[in-house]
Amino acid sequence: MDTPAQHRKAQAKYQATAKQKKVRASRNKARSMMEKRGLVHKGDGKDVDHKNGNPLQTHLSNLRVLSRHRNRSYPRTPGGHKKHASV
Repeated sequence: MDTPAQHRKAQAKYQATAKQKKVRASRNKARSMMEKRGLVHKGDGKDVDHKNGNPLQTHLSNLRVLSRHRNRSYPRTPGGHKKHASV
């Protein structure tokens, strides 16, 4: 089992990858777009959700404002992705 220091080091290395930088920048862009439209404000407890789950797609039609609780309560796979509802 990893110690907290080992976990921090691994997380820092993961967040420094080019792919994660791109995803983080895209999420920040989506939040900024919604702030400019007055739909969210700093410290309001709201999240900007990507309807299709892909943070790289920041089209307005793919974005919505949800409470933190609702946005983070989806069932997840072990890899952290949203589970799709079985039909």
